[in-house]
Amino acid sequence: MSIIQNHPSIDDAYPTRQCGEPALLYRQDPVVYGRPEDGPIDAATLESFEANGYLTIDRLLEPAEVEDYRAELRRLSSDPAVLRDERTVTEKGSDEVRSIFEVHRISEVFAALVRDPRVVGRARQILGSEVYVHQSRVNYKPGFGGRDFFWHSDFETWHAEDGMPRMRAVSISIALTENFVHNGGLMIMPGSHKTFVSCVGETPGDHYKQSLKDQRVGTPDAGSLSILADRYGIELFTGAAGSATMFDCNCMHGSNGNITPYPRSNVFIVFNSVENACVKPFAADSPRPSFIGARDFTPVGA
Repeated sequence: MSIIQNHPSIDDAYPTRQCGEPALLYRQDPVVYGRPEDGPIDAATLESFEANGYLTIDRLLEPAEVEDYRAELRRLSSDPAVLRDERTVTEKGSDEVRSIFEVHRISEVFAALVRDPRVVGRARQILGSEVYVHQSRVNYKPGFGGRDFFWHSDFETWHAEDGMPRMRAVSISIALTENFVHNGGLMIMPGSHKTFVSCVGETPGDHYKQSLKDQRVGTPDAGSLSILADRYGIELFTGAAGSATMFDCNCMHGSNGNITPYPRSNVFIVFNSVENACVKPFAADSPRPSFIGARDFTPVGA
């Protein structure tokens, strides 16, 4: 299991949830498809993104903009219609809001953020094509009770359950509250995006209903995580509200729970290349609902 290997399959470059033992597989796709002249990211930052799988932006949003988004966050979390919507996920064991999915369709305020050149321009540059929104959500991690998000590669789930063929997607997490070292900030293993962890366990029917609250199937085993952590280390991201982290779809990442008084909220947007549109799931009977994994591949801004 500790030996990284290529898999001979030509139909599925990243097999997962199909064997009784986990495996570490070489990445078979580029990380950066675009060039420095294609967008706002300079050459040095693109080179760092290729090596580490992420980049940070200290001040993507201005303070006044952050206040507007926080006001919209409060409005959404207190709207009875939103709270009743299946796109709203509560914390396991409580009625606290954990996430609101497809937020760019629920809220024009967040729809405008998706179209913002500071956001989508970076995604187009990294992926080297027009992009569409595979997933959007706002995450709430309230003080004293926000639960953890266990270590995972988003691509493993998107490949297995949504049918995303290749690693040509990128996520951006924009902080709407300050990220401290102690309130459950994002952790990434730098360089882990070049290794795919093939997980064990079959995908249950309607798995998303459980996994959005507390995922178990599709999470890496302790041995694989230990190998990656020893090889790449762990980076914890802090920063002011308005800062952002953009990371490759296969980065191993997670976050601790929040037992401090200080809430942590962010907006999370996944851009996928229009040349990498989802097909039939690779390890599930049917795709997840479109509010979790989009089946509309219309480019942003079209």
